[in-house]
This record gives sequence, C-alpha cells and structure tokens, in this order.
Amino acid sequence: MSKHMYSTVNLSDKELKEQGNRLYNLRKYDDAISCYSKAIIKNPDVAHYFTNRALCYLKLLKWDNACIDCRRALDMEPNIIKGHFFLGQALCEIGNLDESIKHLQRALDLAKEQKMNFGDDIAAQLRAARKKRFSMQEEKRILQEIELQTYLNRLIREDKEAQINKLRLDETESNNRKEKIEEIESKCDSYLNELNSLFQKVDERRRKREVPDYLCGKISFEILQEPVITPSGITYDKRDLEEHLQRVGHFDPVTRVKLTTDQLIPNFAMKEVVDAFLADNEWALDY
Repeated sequence: MSKHMYSTVNLSDKELKEQGNRLYNLRKYDDAISCYSKAIIKNPDVAHYFTNRALCYLKLLKWDNACIDCRRALDMEPNIIKGHFFLGQALCEIGNLDESIKHLQRALDLAKEQKMNFGDDIAAQLRAARKKRFSMQEEKRILQEIELQTYLNRLIREDKEAQINKLRLDETESNNRKEKIEEIESKCDSYLNELNSLFQKVDERRRKREVPDYLCGKISFEILQEPVITPSGITYDKRDLEEHLQRVGHFDPVTRVKLTTDQLIPNFAMKEVVDAFLADNEWALDY
C-alpha cells in the first residue's frame, strides 16, 4: 500500500470517499474498499458509501459482500438505482435469478423515472439475467423430459416381461407360446421405437429454443414488436423508444445523438425477421 494510505485518519468521510473513488479508478479495489469502510465508520448513514464499496466487491467477485452492502444501501434509500443495479448483478452471479431480475427491472424503471442515463448497461444485465434464468429453466425441463423418457421406456420393458412371464405360466398357450412371445416382443419394440422417435423430435426442436439478442429491443430487452430504426442506424422497439424520448430526453439512448419521434423509420426488414422467428417458435412469446 502506498504511503498516502496511512494518512487517512484525519480525513472526513467525504474525503475518504473521494480517496476511494481515485483508488477505484486505479483498479486498486482492496485499497478502495478500505477507504469506503473508513468513510462508513465515520458516517454510516450515507447509502452511496455502501454502493461504492459494493461495486468494488463486484470487481473482486465477492458476490455475498456486494449483496450485503447493496441491501444496507437500499434500507436507507429504497430508490437508489445503483443499489438495485449492483444487487441484481451479484444475485445473478450466485444464481438467485428471480430476485436478480426483480432488482434489475427496478433499477431500469428508476433510471427512466429519474432520467438517469446508464446507456445499455442495466438493460444488458437484465437481458443476461433473463437469458440465464431461461437457460436454467430449459436445463431443468430437459432433465425432466429425459427422466420421463427413461421412466416410460422402463414401463414398456417391464410390461413386456410381465406379459411374457404370464404367457409362460399359462398352460393353455403351450402350443403357440413362441409365436405369441414374439408378437409381444415385436409390439413392445414398436412402442419403444415410436416413443424414442417422438422424444428425438422434441430434442431437435429443443435445441432451437433460444431467442437471438438481435431480435430483442435494446431498452426493454423484450422481443421487438414494432421495430424502428434511428438516423444512427440502431433499431429499437417503437414504444420503448418513444417512452425514452418522453421521459429521459430527446436523444438516442446508445449514441446520445439528438433524436425526435419524427426521425423514426419503421424497420420492415427486422419486422419480417421477427415474425418469421415467432411463426416457427411460438414458445418465444413467453421468453
């Protein structure tokens, strides 16, 4: 640690926060945490000190610590955007995806309400969390389908053995027992083939169950409903962009170039792509 870090005793909480900010910008996250911690000791009622320290914990991949600091910040200021944003990121990393999405959505809504520009950062993180949750749900569904396939295969085989054993014990069927056993085996094999063929078709469709990012709006992260393109060449969903222009300001959310509603041009090519995708993947309506 550099010499100036030893002279923080007489600094005010605000000075310690500024010192922490400088160290953060130098990527000295542990030293920055030390400064923010000292600022918190001097004044534990400032929510931003906790969110600043939480961001350092995120950089150090200390997700639990980040969660604790964000929750403390939100206890003091429930509408602090960075508290919800950083908490959502940390929760996503530890797999608490439902709560992660809740906080990220809240951060996005607050950013709109407070007209704070975070670019695409919050929306991108929200898309990532939703995609991760969707993938986990898909994995769970696939596992359940595999278990079901295994179970049904076992039932068919057990039924085949039960029928054959019953036939072998039936003295009245001694003359044509062999033929009947072959018939039972053939029928059960046919059932197995049909069953596994059905699941194979499910597998083929399952591999397609992913919505490409380019079909989603850059603001709401939802599948584009009415795509429009700006003079900057970026496609948005019309409703989301009009809301942004009204609430946040008359500029392109990504490029920050001045923008008004009369400059929006319908993106018919993208609309065709989206419609074609939805026609082949009706499940995506619930994505």
